[in-house]
Amino acid sequence: MPQAIAPHTNTNKIFADFHNADKKGRLRLNCVGTIEDLSCQNIKLQNGQLLTLYSEELEADGVVQYSEEESLWVAVIDWQLLREVEDIIPINSSLPQSDRAILIS
Repeated sequence: MPQAIAPHTNTNKIFADFHNADKKGRLRLNCVGTIEDLSCQNIKLQNGQLLTLYSEELEADGVVQYSEEESLWVAVIDWQLLREVEDIIPINSSLPQSDRAILIS
């Protein structure tokens, strides 16, 4: 049974791929977005470190561990406490209007 992880407002927030979990359900902290966030925020991972992990749609609080089996850092999260991330731009936003369309592929 995973340990309960209390939400922390003063933790660093880094990207994590919630589809990149190991067989124990821990998030692997080895994807490009995670490495970029760690580098930009000058974070050095340590056992027991508290982090807020986010993706495009989800967020969770986690505790960092080193996985001896895979030789990489992981984060233990409580999958029952996943939060949905709010949209960054509200629907009723007052952004300037433009006649240009931007193709996103």
